[in-house]
Amino acid sequence: MINLLIKLNNFYIGEAVSFMRKYIPNDFVDLTVTSPPYDNLRNYKGYIFDFEGMAKELYRVTKNGGVLVWVVGDSVKDGDESGNSFKQALYFKSIGFKLFDTIIYHKYGSPMRGSLKGYNQTFEYMFVLTKGKIKTTNIIKDRINKTSGSVRYTTNRRKDGKVNNQGLCKTEKYGRRENIWSYTNGYMQTAKDKIAFNHPALFPEKLAEDHIISWSNPGDIVFDPFLGSGTTAKMALLNGRNYIGIDISEEYCEIARKRIAEHTQQLSIV
Repeated sequence: MINLLIKLNNFYIGEAVSFMRKYIPNDFVDLTVTSPPYDNLRNYKGYIFDFEGMAKELYRVTKNGGVLVWVVGDSVKDGDESGNSFKQALYFKSIGFKLFDTIIYHKYGSPMRGSLKGYNQTFEYMFVLTKGKIKTTNIIKDRINKTSGSVRYTTNRRKDGKVNNQGLCKTEKYGRRENIWSYTNGYMQTAKDKIAFNHPALFPEKLAEDHIISWSNPGDIVFDPFLGSGTTAKMALLNGRNYIGIDISEEYCEIARKRIAEHTQQLSIV
């Protein structure tokens, strides 16, 4: 039964952890796609968040079989990476989430230069966490198979190192995507709405869309507790999902509302 205090397809201004405790029921959300303000790499109006409280609330509100996609990276200080991304992933596991997959988000075209003594920083982690056994997987197949149409044996490797042939299969034209996902970043590349760039740290619309397609179905509830410019909500809307977003900044919520209003109008015209 839906709590009447929370309405689908809405944005809410507030501190996410306390808001979730007060208004979002247990086992309510099918999919969360979010990127927290990590390691003080950006100034989010001076706001900070309670990670452990957030993690526990996300576990509580996620449906059994639901998914949390946590997009995060690490800062480097005095030649030492923070490692907070790993610490957070392990904490999620300690409270009950399963680490279903670790996907690399490759930032094509906009590396963080960092120290001249090291290599350019071009990626973040996307931890795909599940509450229990995952219920929805719509695996994207967009990797072109060079051997398309050929017939080959499927195999698996045993613990002793020997390989078993499991039967013949015909290679499809497109194979499963691998777990390094590349997206072009930059002005009017990360997002197609100019107003979105009033936010200090966007993740690509296509990144949000690919996770929404992969781990949810039309009509599901997609959540973002760090709403920002509303990218997750926008891509949920455009792919037939319901959305809920929370952000502590009224300014960012207003950016998200304007983005959503534009696309809601376009959909109603269609």
